[in-house]
Amino acid sequence: MEKQNLDKMFDFFREIDKEKFIGRQTYLTNAVRKENDAEHAWHASLMTILLSEYANEKIDVLKTVLMILIHDIVEIDAGDTYAYDEEGQKTQQAREQAGAERIFGILPEDKGKYLYDLWQEFEKAETPEAKFAHAMDNIQPLMLNDHTDGKAWREHGVYLDQVLNRQKKTAEGSQILFEYAVDNLIMPNAVSGALRVES
Repeated sequence: MEKQNLDKMFDFFREIDKEKFIGRQTYLTNAVRKENDAEHAWHASLMTILLSEYANEKIDVLKTVLMILIHDIVEIDAGDTYAYDEEGQKTQQAREQAGAERIFGILPEDKGKYLYDLWQEFEKAETPEAKFAHAMDNIQPLMLNDHTDGKAWREHGVYLDQVLNRQKKTAEGSQILFEYAVDNLIMPNAVSGALRVES
């Protein structure tokens, strides 16, 4: 039984290595290549630990970090849906749900259920941990977009209103970080023209 459980866990560990191959639309700080899902999860996890004091409510930091680490695993099957891809968002939930069931189903039942339930909690964004995890998930690419002079935003013709609307979840997790992001990471890009402003 022990060997069977360990075999399942190592099957899962090998499977999630595929997250390193899921490309995102956000450029790394050198603006040469785009990050992958695993890089995004690592970066946002460390940010979660160091910025946790700015959560609107007290959070379990380890739980929030684990939420960040697993939240995009489903994209191994579902693929990355760009934040401003309205067409892709129509099928995103169904694709990611199927991915969650298959990938977390590789694990022994108790561990698979634990991660699946945590992923669902993130998706619902109702608990303090899930709200802060969404804030980190949003702010990490904002920071990179700002640092690269909005390179990805320019490529996709993203509007200021689209970015501000997406950041509503950031405010639910951290009002302080939301205000910082608006003032320092978003509005300067509207001024520079990296973000399009409706006329």
